[in-house]
Amino acid sequence: MSARFDYSGKSVLVTGGSSGVGLAIAQGFLDAGAQVTVTGTADDPVGYPADLSAFAYHGVNMLEVEGVEALAASFDNLDVLVNNAGMTFRGEEALKPENFEATIDINLNAVYRLSHRLHPLLKASGGSIINIASMTSYFGSPRVPGYGASKSAILQMTMTLGALWAKDGVRVNAIAPGWIDTKMTAPVQQNPDIADPIVARTPMDRWGRPEEMAGTALFLASNDIASFVTGVTIPVDGGYCTL
Repeated sequence: MSARFDYSGKSVLVTGGSSGVGLAIAQGFLDAGAQVTVTGTADDPVGYPADLSAFAYHGVNMLEVEGVEALAASFDNLDVLVNNAGMTFRGEEALKPENFEATIDINLNAVYRLSHRLHPLLKASGGSIINIASMTSYFGSPRVPGYGASKSAILQMTMTLGALWAKDGVRVNAIAPGWIDTKMTAPVQQNPDIADPIVARTPMDRWGRPEEMAGTALFLASNDIASFVTGVTIPVDGGYCTL
């Protein structure tokens, strides 16, 4: 990827970049020469399983408005914002109204707040926003209603902001990962009654890898290659959406 994309001198922020898809995307930009900041919920990055020493790190609770505002205020310039931070509740916890609201706040409201707050910097740089959607953007999600609602809204918000901010030279796109092998999906993978039908429905007959999201992110952020692409969500799902 670094041989095909050159982000030398570019500033990139990846929220939720301490693990999984976020970390893989952050690593992709780092390998392409960018200066990359990742966020996590911990105050100190040393406690994460992954070595984050190559990145700038900012601890933030995306539920806290003050924290999101402080994160935005820490930047003087920015070329790419990747809104990856997200969460979900499972089981009966996912059905509680307060947990539905918390999921919307992190997965949707914080994404808009941070994007809006950083819009002036992205306008100045001719930058790009990449949101992370989901297969639940397209399909019902009875086990995680808050997550599904938030990710469906991400798809619509991507179209809306893509149209709204096009005049400012800020492109807004999204990636909709399929079923990816991450810590978040571990409970699903461990349940054959759920995991087996997922693989059976996926034409490529396997779970995706986090690093397989990075190439799409690098493409979407490129003003050389994707300069006329905005407001779209690209499924990276092994063909799951085709069936």
